Amino acid sequence: MFAILAAPDHVGAYRLSGTVTAEDFDALVADLEARLTRHEKIGLLVDLTGFEDMTIGAGLKDARYGFGKILEWKRFPREAVVTDKGWIETLVSFANPVIPFVEVRCFKPAEFEVALAFATEIEGGPNA
Repeated sequence: MFAILAAPDHVGAYRLSGTVTAEDFDALVADLEARLTRHEKIGLLVDLTGFEDMTIGAGLKDARYGFGKILEWKRFPREAVVTDKGWIETLVSFANPVIPFVEVRCFKPAEFEVALAFATEIEGGPNA
């Protein structure tokens, strides 16, 4: 399941819970692409607290989109991941140092507002 969360316009804030489908991922990308037409750089916040699984179709779309944007990764300078799952924190800790131009941090569910502030404060953002 997918939901858009309240956030400044230059931040894509999403909640992914249960099993994420290809249709969920399509809706996320549509919102993200709309934001990218309005802003040179955007922050991301993804709340994975209730995340359980992803369909194969969603996983393929996720990989295709991520690699398709490889030359634009600098447009996503900060990504906040809200999770209570250790395996997601481990993945982020391995991925963060190897993703150029992007700072990814994990936050606990109780730190949601801190995560949002982190994603909001990007160089080139409206308050920069």
